[in-house]
Amino acid sequence: MTEFSWQVNPGSISILIITVLISLYGLFLNHHFLDECLLHPYSIFRKSKYYTLITSGFVHANMGHLIFNMITFFFFAFTLERVYIGTTSFVLLYLISMVLSDIPTIIKNRNNPSYYSLGASGAISAVLFCWIVYSPLSKISMMFIPIGIHAFIFGPLYLVYCTVASKQSFGNINHDAHFYGAITGIVFAFILNYQEASQIFYKILNM
Repeated sequence: MTEFSWQVNPGSISILIITVLISLYGLFLNHHFLDECLLHPYSIFRKSKYYTLITSGFVHANMGHLIFNMITFFFFAFTLERVYIGTTSFVLLYLISMVLSDIPTIIKNRNNPSYYSLGASGAISAVLFCWIVYSPLSKISMMFIPIGIHAFIFGPLYLVYCTVASKQSFGNINHDAHFYGAITGIVFAFILNYQEASQIFYKILNM
């Protein structure tokens, strides 16, 4: 059971509440606001709409998109902040990965005026993979698959899936953001606490 409180999880609780409120506002009360928040690589290069690197991570396409992302966030963010990296580092990880995970997408689609992207998936992938580095032997259960998979096995499989899905353009999903968000989370874990992160190999070999 995920444990959390405002005293130990101010960063993750704040991000969860802000994301839900902004997403609901854009979805149900102000569609123009939602449109202005979207990541649009074409406009970033031509109109310098750099703010959308952040705003696009706080809006979602529909309720299903929002709920799925926030459930994933809930199960990993609170533990990561409380147990492993603390509030300041957690907020920095979330915001930095939100930007870095979208840079490959921006470069790739800079000349495509019809391409738009939104959602917190890149930042949440960073949170997930930072957590995996610190807790590789924990088990992750996915929707419709009741059997838990060790995190250190799930991680590589997920990266392979993102790579294949991006090349094949599976669904209307920014798989590149998922992949590069995950890489950002891994790198951040080692930079923040190399001694703890490097234990991943010892933990796996001595499982």
